[in-house]
Amino acid sequence: MTAHIPLDLAAKVDAAASRIDRSRGWVVKQALVAWVDQEDERHRMTLEALADVDAGRIISDEAMETWADSLSSDTPLPRPTA
Repeated sequence: MTAHIPLDLAAKVDAAASRIDRSRGWVVKQALVAWVDQEDERHRMTLEALADVDAGRIISDEAMETWADSLSSDTPLPRPTA
């Protein structure tokens, strides 16, 4: 796999690799693994949220705003639940 990246980013990768005494390839691999894991989690959470909406497990904007407004008061309301 090859990728074209800006020279300034390549320099930062080289500097990080040098700083931690690892190869450029190792740094890039670690970054890709972290990014793929993050995207997988984001996708899982999106599907979970859509399933909640489909099942009617939602909280109204009004309930959320009322709760958020109460957080700066002396008697904050309990967190709304679906």
